[in-house]
Amino acid sequence: MGYEEAKGTGLGIKPVLRGERVVLRPFSEADIEAMGPILADPEVLRLTGSVDSTPAAETADPVIDARTRAWYQGLAARTDRLDLAVVDAAGGHCLGEVVLNNLDARNRSCSFRILLGPAGRNRGLGSEATGLLLEHAFIATTLHRIELEVYAFNPRARHVYERAGFTFEGTARDALLFDGQFIDAHLFSILATDPRPGRAVRS
Repeated sequence: MGYEEAKGTGLGIKPVLRGERVVLRPFSEADIEAMGPILADPEVLRLTGSVDSTPAAETADPVIDARTRAWYQGLAARTDRLDLAVVDAAGGHCLGEVVLNNLDARNRSCSFRILLGPAGRNRGLGSEATGLLLEHAFIATTLHRIELEVYAFNPRARHVYERAGFTFEGTARDALLFDGQFIDAHLFSILATDPRPGRAVRS
């Protein structure tokens, strides 16, 4: 995929999306600092498949290193992906991130992921953040299909995705080895033409 092909998708636009409880925005320096403990949170590491064992999840360094900092600082210039901080609308602090990545510009598709630290969980914020990003993606970009995978030991996330309008497509069996046990990954997608809660269908 060439630069110009990615540039034409609309992912180079870095919006600020405001909901009732969350704001999605490009990462500030304060947001990047806040991502250190979030990325090191044991539940985040386990549920995203970032580590292969509970001990590894419980000993991660909560400090943002120079390489990770540079990665976040470079996101504003990327036209092949959209990464936004999930910010508490009331308190103004970063709770996690939502991401559109793995762009296939030719087929107008990409992947979606969201991760929230402890302060952002069990409050309905993930659902609102997911809905805000999907609405932006299907109105302001050329994307037609957005897909994701969720591990079988994360039913909470699966519930959020299904409520947002994602359709279950199948199972990648034994996709993750964690604590010596194989875990399935469930595959979901949503199309621009699919109904979404509270939104009209786009043709």
